Amino acid sequence: MRLDQTLIAEMIKPGTRVLDIGSGDGALIDHLFHYRGCDARGIEINMKLVTLSVAHGLPVVHGDADHDLAYYSDHAFDYVVLQRTLQAVERPREVLRQMLRIGRYAIVSFPNFGHWQLRLKLLLNGRMPTTAVWCKPWYETPNIHPCTIRDFFALCHQDGYTIEKWMAVNEEGESAPWRRSVCLANLFGEQALFLLRR
Repeated sequence: MRLDQTLIAEMIKPGTRVLDIGSGDGALIDHLFHYRGCDARGIEINMKLVTLSVAHGLPVVHGDADHDLAYYSDHAFDYVVLQRTLQAVERPREVLRQMLRIGRYAIVSFPNFGHWQLRLKLLLNGRMPTTAVWCKPWYETPNIHPCTIRDFFALCHQDGYTIEKWMAVNEEGESAPWRRSVCLANLFGEQALFLLRR
């Protein structure tokens, strides 16, 4: 699993009900089922990845976070996960609202567009930067709503979500003292993870 998936799995209590939005190849679902005893299922927009997941016996359906979350009933899950997908949805604010309607907790991971390397590359080159987390050129990226860690804190405050836990890490997961300071994390964290509740 990717680093963010490992950290997400550690936030989820064993034996709980989990919906993974943007489940990709199903690696997180598989891990949660086999090692955490969770009733984990997924929703994925890429049909090839849905087919791959289903072929491996994983309960993944084809769907779109922007439109299909409305069909889930209130409090259907303990955790609803959105891994590296927030910046790629059309209506991120509505997706978060739906996540916290259908789940007791929401776990969100996203690449931090405020990272110093991205800022510097944009400043020096005048072109959209790429990194290990932001690895596609601007014309191929699914990212339509890039945000920073500070942007996400502001949105949670504005919409009244409680941040139970948050962290900013680099791709290798190295710990650093800036991880607990919002301003420094916004500058040095390559990606962020948040555990939210209403």
